[in-house]
Amino acid sequence: MGVSGVLLAIDAGNSKTDVALVGHDGTVLGEARGGGFDPQGAGAGRAVAGLSPVIAEAAARAGLPGPLRVRHVQACLANADLPVEVERLTAEIDARGWGRTVTVANDTFALLRAGLPDDGEPAGVAVVCGAGINCAGLGPEGRTARFPAIGRISGDWGGGGFLAEEALWWAARAADGRGGPSKLARAIPAHFGLSGMPDLIEALHLGTVERTRRHEVTPVLFAVAAGGDPVARAIVARQAEEIVTMARVALTGLELLDARVPVILGGGVLAARHRLLHDRIVELLAACAPRAVPLLVTARPVLGAALLALDRAGAPTVAYDRLRAHYA
Repeated sequence: MGVSGVLLAIDAGNSKTDVALVGHDGTVLGEARGGGFDPQGAGAGRAVAGLSPVIAEAAARAGLPGPLRVRHVQACLANADLPVEVERLTAEIDARGWGRTVTVANDTFALLRAGLPDDGEPAGVAVVCGAGINCAGLGPEGRTARFPAIGRISGDWGGGGFLAEEALWWAARAADGRGGPSKLARAIPAHFGLSGMPDLIEALHLGTVERTRRHEVTPVLFAVAAGGDPVARAIVARQAEEIVTMARVALTGLELLDARVPVILGGGVLAARHRLLHDRIVELLAACAPRAVPLLVTARPVLGAALLALDRAGAPTVAYDRLRAHYA
C-alpha cells in the first residue's frame, strides 16, 4: 500500500509506547509495542529517536519496505504538556521523515478521541488517571480545554505514583504516632515481605527495595480502603474529588456543564475500576454535572491516536467501524 493510503498512529505513555500502521479503510496493517516515552528526562531528540525501532517493527509486520513514509503521523505523547513541548516534539518527528504531515497532541487526547462518537460534532471531556493525572476536553467549533499537568507546581493531585507516595506518608505517620492509626502501616511493609514501616523506610532509603517498585503500593492502598480503613478511604475519596474537579472545570470552560456529553475515564488507576473510587466519581459528577455521562474506556489508547489519524485523512464511516472492532 502506498503512502497515500497509510497512516501512522503513535501513543507514547510514561510506561509504554504503542504504534499502529493503519490503512485509509481502517485496517490495522502492523503493530508494535515499546518502552516508555520520557522527553523531559532523555531530551526531545533522544526520546523521539527511541520511537524508531518500534515504528520499524510495526512496518516490518505490515510488510512495508523502508524507509517508511506515510500519509500522516498522529502522535499522542506523554509529557507533551506545554505548547513549546508540542512544537519541539512536532519538529523532531517531522525531521525523521516518517510522514508527509505530522500532528502531535498530549496523550490525554487519545483517550478523549477513543471515547467520543465518530459521527456528528464531537464534544466531551476525558480524565486520565494512570501514573499521573491529566484532563482534556473538546467543545463546539473545535474548542479545547486542558491543563499543564506538570505535577504539584501546576496544581495537580493524584495519579498512581502520587497515591503511592501519599499512602507511604500516612503509613509512616501511623506507625510512629504522628498520625492516626491505619492498617496501611502493616499492609504496605507486608507487601514487600517486611515486618513494619521502619524496615520499609530503611529499605526504600538505601535501595534494598528499588524505587521503581513504589508503584506497587497503590493497589495495596485500594485494598486497605476497600476493607474500611478510614485513612485509606480518605485518600481514595480525595482522588475522586480531584478527578471530578478537573472534569467540572473543563466542562465549565467549554460551556458543557449542563450538556449531555461523555466524561471519559481512563488510565491504569481508573481502568482497575476500584468500586470505592468509581462509585464516588459517579456520585460527585452527578452532583455537579447531572447530564454528563461517565464512560470508562479500557481500550488501548493507540485506538484514539488512530481515530484522530482517520479524522485527518477523511476516512469513510466503515473505516471507523473496522478500526474499533480491531481494538474491541
